[in-house]
Amino acid sequence: MASKDTYRTELRAAVRHLSDRCLHAASKWAAELLVGIEPDHSTTVIPPPSIASSRATPSSSSSSSSAPHHHSAYVSSLRRRIRPSLEQTPLAGVSYVRTPVPDEDFGDGDNDRYLLAKSLFDCREYRRAAHALRDQTGKKSVFLRCYALYLAGEKRKEEEMLELEKPLGKSDAVNAELVSLERELSTLRRTGSIDSFGLYLYGIVLKEKGSEKLAITALVESVNSYPWNWSAWSELQSLCTTTEVLNNLNLKNHWMKDFFLASAYQELKMHEEALKRYEYLLNISRFSDYIQAQIAAALYNLREFDEAEVVFEELLRTDPYRVDAMDIYSNLLYAKESFSALSFLAHRVFLTDKYRPESCCIIANYYSLKGQHEKSVIYFKRALKLNKKYLSAWTLMGHEYVEMKNTPAAIDAYRRAVDINPRDYRAWYGLGQTYEMMGMPFYALYYFRKSSYLQPNDARLWIAMAQCYESVPLQMLEEAIKCYMRAANCNDREGIALHQLAKLHSVLGRSEQAAFYYKKDLEKLEADERQGPNMIEALLFLAKHCKAEKRFEEAEMYCTRLLDYTGPEKETAKNLLRGLKIAQSAFPSMDIDHFAP
Repeated sequence: MASKDTYRTELRAAVRHLSDRCLHAASKWAAELLVGIEPDHSTTVIPPPSIASSRATPSSSSSSSSAPHHHSAYVSSLRRRIRPSLEQTPLAGVSYVRTPVPDEDFGDGDNDRYLLAKSLFDCREYRRAAHALRDQTGKKSVFLRCYALYLAGEKRKEEEMLELEKPLGKSDAVNAELVSLERELSTLRRTGSIDSFGLYLYGIVLKEKGSEKLAITALVESVNSYPWNWSAWSELQSLCTTTEVLNNLNLKNHWMKDFFLASAYQELKMHEEALKRYEYLLNISRFSDYIQAQIAAALYNLREFDEAEVVFEELLRTDPYRVDAMDIYSNLLYAKESFSALSFLAHRVFLTDKYRPESCCIIANYYSLKGQHEKSVIYFKRALKLNKKYLSAWTLMGHEYVEMKNTPAAIDAYRRAVDINPRDYRAWYGLGQTYEMMGMPFYALYYFRKSSYLQPNDARLWIAMAQCYESVPLQMLEEAIKCYMRAANCNDREGIALHQLAKLHSVLGRSEQAAFYYKKDLEKLEADERQGPNMIEALLFLAKHCKAEKRFEEAEMYCTRLLDYTGPEKETAKNLLRGLKIAQSAFPSMDIDHFAP
């Protein structure tokens, strides 16, 4: 049975090993996880939660007395909804795989050359670093030499992209080192002279060359050999474009596998499953900022904005200079139109590190919410100068161009986003919106279908498709009804689908179906305590429909409610009530004559 002290010891070793191999992003990830593990006063890790225990707050656990009170309340706020139990990689027991210690061989034993190469690497003198290790044959030295050559090729590729730049940063530049690196690393793999870090680099090279299946095989070997390299897991995740690919991976049972699965579920838009995994991982690392940030992102993607905001605020209280994941928080504040909070966040990240892509994106969101779309585009472009593969920046910049009615630039931005990640439903949706603006409904429908296929539970996408079917060039009302039905079944929070279903059935002369949906729409408006033209329209239709169906009491109720309004609907309601009184006085005698023997 493994204790938390065991995980802490292995994480400390992982931080050293990853830093020693210049994998600084993975080292930072492991260090953040390390400080999130609370002291282990017992001998074993908390077991995987059952249905009941998974909803318990940290204060109910045996070690909760060591946790601050605010954290206990915070974690309990994450666990409001009962979720089904979930089979996880066991935290302890026979299936737990101990992390092997990487070999520290140097071939001829020349450690000084490795230290020189590492110093040059840290100074970004990649070719000099590779040259310093030209005669070294140890696995550690070979990895650093090959990694330095790969980054030297990437650096030259970036320079060529700037020199030969096409519109919006497109370029045909490639890493010239890939061919020689693939040849060398494949030979080392065949002879068994490669370690887990070499396999990680081999997987990257294969991925860059388009050999995705071989890349997956190499990366699976790497993470099975040394699970602590989060960079290898991240590369593997980028290749898991479907749940089928993910489920077919032959991964060993190490608890790092749960971090990988949670992250992969997030990327595959399986946000409920991701949230279950991250909440479960709180048992191991209850104070991990990384886990809290991922939980907040999952809640945001589930459109649980209030809960997500609580988590982000707590995250900023514990880590006030954090920039990672704060761009997601800015998207949340933008969606909630929280101008003052977004202004404060933009000011904070500007003072912390204004040249981070995330900081530029947050400031761009701030200007967008102010309606200054030109300034917003400037900051999105700055973000993309810093990271050309920053997916959110491309998509959001496309939205800004739509607001500015610059449709060609919007289409270019959305297409760049799709090139980076073909599963980004927001970019496909943006393309649909842009082509709809251009009066090209068939193109728009193609892109709306792509977005709804990737995100079938988002009501907004089905509504957009339905409105496209409704448009004047198409007038495919039956297809529009089908889309609105899907939207209504996908928890359409704004109630657009119900109202449009009622209107379309009314246009098609199906008064019973129209009355059914108007009644549903009225119930939703009342539950949300909303007033407006939709409620007036529903009351008018239902009053007229009930009068025609001789349900006079019900019709009178709807007319009475219309009298509370001050517009022309009030006069319409008075006329309907007068007609109802006349009809009611005539109806009983008609009814008696009809049923007399």
